[in-house]
Amino acid sequence: MNTLSISRRKFAHLLGVGAAAAIVRPRFSVATERPSVKTAPTGSVVVRLSANENPYGPSPQAHAAMNNSFDVCCRYPDEANDVLIEKIAKINGVNREQIALGDGSSEILKLCAETFTGPTQGKLIAADPTFEAILEYSKANGAEVVKVPLTKSFAHDLPKMSAAAKNGLVYICNPNNPTASITPKNDLRGFIEKTPRETMILVDEAYFHYADGLDYESVIPLVKDHPNLIVARTFSKIYGMAGLRCGYCVAQPETIKRMHPFQMWDSVNIMALAAARASLDDVDQVNGGRKMNSEAKNFTLSELEKLGYKSIPSQANFIMFDCRKPVVPIIQAMKEKNVQVGRLFPALPNHMRLTIGKHSEMESFLSAFKQVIA
Repeated sequence: MNTLSISRRKFAHLLGVGAAAAIVRPRFSVATERPSVKTAPTGSVVVRLSANENPYGPSPQAHAAMNNSFDVCCRYPDEANDVLIEKIAKINGVNREQIALGDGSSEILKLCAETFTGPTQGKLIAADPTFEAILEYSKANGAEVVKVPLTKSFAHDLPKMSAAAKNGLVYICNPNNPTASITPKNDLRGFIEKTPRETMILVDEAYFHYADGLDYESVIPLVKDHPNLIVARTFSKIYGMAGLRCGYCVAQPETIKRMHPFQMWDSVNIMALAAARASLDDVDQVNGGRKMNSEAKNFTLSELEKLGYKSIPSQANFIMFDCRKPVVPIIQAMKEKNVQVGRLFPALPNHMRLTIGKHSEMESFLSAFKQVIA
């Protein structure tokens, strides 16, 4: 449905005005002016380190673009979709027909489960542990779900995943959630090249911007040669838009066409579209987010190491460390001290997933953790 009376060029101009407004006004400190905590019923401050969110929030340019899009909130977001798709396609060196937008990358995962798994389509093959959403979507679609344990280095066991796959879909979260670990680029490239075209591969790159290891790379450039490859991205992490909900995937046009019938019309709202487009132009958002995350993460890892706790090498905005005993009681004890940490992942019952928040939040975590383990 296309009811907008405003052209794509005009919409892009509106967003551009918003971005310009962000440049001329003083750039505020996201580290101090963004709320990153909530209040418990008792009135105490809650430190939320449980959902791998970016505590610094969207960029000033994204805020300005949202403010400037109020006049078109009464319209369906067709043209706004087009503007963002064109921007994403250009950045990734692909055609616009190779992009599908989603209500966060979660919608992309759901689309893939509905399109490529099920009683007639095939199984879902996934790591254990990994991000669980697509497993639930596939089960709801009637698909068999096969879990393949990670390797000793916490990489995806690609040979075993390949052996288990027959048609259907292989899901690879890289960097992986909840372990924050990566699967080496050469291994993943080889897996993609050898996988039969009848078996679809979804690589979830939600944490791509945080990965800085030499053995990591995006597989978006491989899409052009592999019609069975889909790569998912999100604006929830480095761009701080978890509450706004916007994501996308890159695939070959025929693959995108197969997914379209399962997609809800206009699922991304016009504010999120405006913020996402402006965010892509803000280099400071990515570079600053990486820097602040790295500093707080290194501080936390150092303090945990002093206490004798070892972590899985992290390439994301969270860590996973071995508590050396069942983690569920620790999670509950931390909650009672108003510090929320990650949930239980049954494959690693002694490990805690911990989002990296602001430096002050990590100090609060460490203080509460020391009391809990005392």
